[in-house]
Formats: sequence, C-alpha cells, structure tokens
Amino acid sequence: MRIEAYSQVQQMYRTRKISKTQQSAGVSHSDQVQISSLGKDFQTAKAAVAASPDVREELTASIKSKVQNGTYGVDNGTFAEKLLQKYEEMR
Repeated sequence: MRIEAYSQVQQMYRTRKISKTQQSAGVSHSDQVQISSLGKDFQTAKAAVAASPDVREELTASIKSKVQNGTYGVDNGTFAEKLLQKYEEMR
C-alpha cells in the first residue's frame, strides 16, 4: 500500500464535495410540514392530560381522612380474592 496514492484519492474526494456544495448554494429550498387531523387530535388530548391533576381529590379525600384518623380498614378476604384474580389474569 502506498501512502501517496491514498492522499491523491483523498484530494479527489475533497474537490467533489466542494463542487457539490457550491452547486447547491445557489438553489433555495423550502420545507413544509402538514399535521393530520389525527395528529392534531392527539396533541389536544396530550395537552388536556398534561393540564389535569395527577390525583383526583374527590375520590381520594375520604380514604385519606380515614387513613389519617386510623379508621381505614381492609377486608383481608376480599383483598386476597382480588389478588388471586389479578394473578390468574396475568398468567
């Protein structure tokens, strides 16, 4: 392998790159983006979700007060049934 041959090839590629960029410099291009109605609906839904609170206070307020008062209770049998049901669904 000759090193001077590599440098000659490299010089040839450089001149091609320069000529291509000089040719395209005189041409102007414009790009346009069109968003479909489905995409617009998706953006609207995404904005609505972002604006809504993470916790629905009207549903959690009663449970929160029971936990703070120490009166919240869980029926162990019902909890076990639901746990097993979820386990069966995941299989």
